[in-house]
Amino acid sequence: MTQRYLIELAYDGTDYAGWQIQNNAVTIQAVIEETLSRIYGQAVSVVGCGRTDAGVHASQYYMHVDLDPDKYDDDFLLYKLNGITPLSLGFKKVYRVDSEAHARYDAVSRSYEYYMHFHKDPFLVGRSYKYDQSLKPDLVLMREAAEVILDYSDFFTFCKSHTQVDHHKCTMMRSEWEELDNGRLVYHVTANRFLRGMVRMLVGMCINVGIGKYPIQELIEALDNQKRLEHAWSVPAEGLYLSHIEYPYIDR
Repeated sequence: MTQRYLIELAYDGTDYAGWQIQNNAVTIQAVIEETLSRIYGQAVSVVGCGRTDAGVHASQYYMHVDLDPDKYDDDFLLYKLNGITPLSLGFKKVYRVDSEAHARYDAVSRSYEYYMHFHKDPFLVGRSYKYDQSLKPDLVLMREAAEVILDYSDFFTFCKSHTQVDHHKCTMMRSEWEELDNGRLVYHVTANRFLRGMVRMLVGMCINVGIGKYPIQELIEALDNQKRLEHAWSVPAEGLYLSHIEYPYIDR
C-alpha cells in the first residue's frame, strides 16, 4: 500500500538542464528520483507541477510521488531529502493527498517572476538578468505593454516555434511590472497555464516596447491577428522564477 505525497520545494536552477529528465544532462527531477530511490531502496518516480527550462529557478515548486507511508514520517522524510540532496534544492513541506491528486493537472494557477537589474552586482549573477544595452527601457511603456496582455486569451504570438500544443489559450490573471530598490525591476505574471517559453518572450516584448523597438499598436495587432512579432525576444533564463502554484486543496 502506498500513499500519495504532494511535496513543496524550491531550487536554484543555475547548474541544471531544467526540471525534466534528459539523457546525458543533470536535471532536478533526476537528482530527486535518485535521492528518493536511495532513501527507499527501490526505483521511485516523481511528477512535477511543470517543466522549467535550463537555468530557470523556482521559489515554489510542487511534485507528487507515491511512497510507503510506514517507512518514514513526514518530518523525517523532509530531513532525509534535505540532508542528501545538493544545497541548490530545498524541501519545505509534505502533504498527504488523495491517490488521484496530481501536481501538474490540479494546479489552478501558476505565477512567475522575472528579475532584471542595470548595474554590476556579483551577488545577482545567475539570479537576475543584467540588462547591458545602452538604451534603458521606459518603465511606463513596459507597464502599458504588460497591461495589454490581460485583454487577451490566445497567445500564439508568445509561443516558441515548433511547440506541439492543442491550443494557445491561457487565462491571464496578472501581468505587471514592479520597481524595486536600486532600480531593479520584477515582472509578475499569473495564469492558469503558460505556453513553452511564453514568460521569457513576454518579458522580451515588454523591454522591446520600452526601448521603442515597436509601438504598443504593433503588439495589439500581433495579438489580434495571432501572428508572431517581428522582433521577438526570449530573455535569458537566469532572471526567471516559478514563484507560486495554487491548488484547490492547499490553504494559503
